[in-house]
Amino acid sequence: MLKTFIEGENIKFQELNLFDVGAIPAELKTVMIIGPQYDFSDREMQLLRDFWNKQGRILVLLDPAAKTPKLDAFLNELGVRVNDDRLMVFLRTGIQELALTRDVQAHFLGDSPITKRLADVRALFFGGTSSLTLEPDRVRAANIRLEPLIQAEKGYFAETDYNSDDQAKLQADANRNSGAPPMIGAAIEKGGSADERVQVNSSRLVVVSNATFIQDKALTQDQQSLDFISGSVNWLLSREQLIGIAPKIPRPLTFTLDENGLRSLRWMILVLMPLIPAVIGSVVWWQRRV
Repeated sequence: MLKTFIEGENIKFQELNLFDVGAIPAELKTVMIIGPQYDFSDREMQLLRDFWNKQGRILVLLDPAAKTPKLDAFLNELGVRVNDDRLMVFLRTGIQELALTRDVQAHFLGDSPITKRLADVRALFFGGTSSLTLEPDRVRAANIRLEPLIQAEKGYFAETDYNSDDQAKLQADANRNSGAPPMIGAAIEKGGSADERVQVNSSRLVVVSNATFIQDKALTQDQQSLDFISGSVNWLLSREQLIGIAPKIPRPLTFTLDENGLRSLRWMILVLMPLIPAVIGSVVWWQRRV
C-alpha cells in the first residue's frame, strides 16, 4: 500500500542491494531503509556514508528487535543515539487495576516542515518502539541540525529491562520516570540553511525507531502515518511545496453482526424480501379485479 501511494506521487521505486554495487547510483535521490533485520557490513556502511556525504537523502525506519550496531553508530555520528530500551505505559483499566501496554501513542511536533501540518496530531505505533536521544550540541560544529519530529505521550517510560515480566519492577521503573516523554522520530540535516525560504543543497535524513507503523494493516487504521511518510519523502526530495495531507485511503465498508443480527438478516433475505414483490403483485391483481 505504501509503495502504491508513493508511486502515485510521481516517485519511482527501485530495489537496491548494496552488496551488488560499487557505489549508490547517482540517479537515486533517496535511500529508504525499512526495518532492517540484520546489520550492515563495513563495506555497505561505507557506501551509505559516501552517499550521505554527497548530499544524499535517507529514510531510516528501525526495528528495535533487530540488532544493528553499525547502523546505530552511523546515526550516533549524526547526533541521534538509538537507545536499547522499549517504550511502555501503564493504563488504568479499573479503580485499582493497571494494564501494561507496549504500543505507543505519540504526537507529531510542528516545528519541522515535515510535520507542520500534523502538529499535535496523534498516531499509534504498534509493536516495539525504542527511544531516541537527540544531542544537537555535540554535532553543531559539523553543521548538523537536529529536529525532533515525534514524541511519545505523557506517561510513557523507556524501560531497559524490557524482557522482564515482573510487573512490580516495571511499575517501580515507571514511577521513577520523571523526565520529558521520549522522542521516537527525528530529522537530521547537514549543510543547508535554517531559513526555509533559502534553498541550499544539503544532506538529509529522517529516522523513526519503529517500522511497523507503515505496514498495510497499520496504514488502513491510521491515516496520520501515511501523512507523515508522505511529508518525510517530499522533504527528503526537496519538494516542500508538495507537503500536505495525503489523500484518504479507500477502505471497504464492513459490518459486524452478532448472532441476533445474523438471525434478523436471514429473515429479511429469506422471508421479507421475497414477500414484498408478492404483496405488491397481490395488490395490483386485486385492483385490476375490482
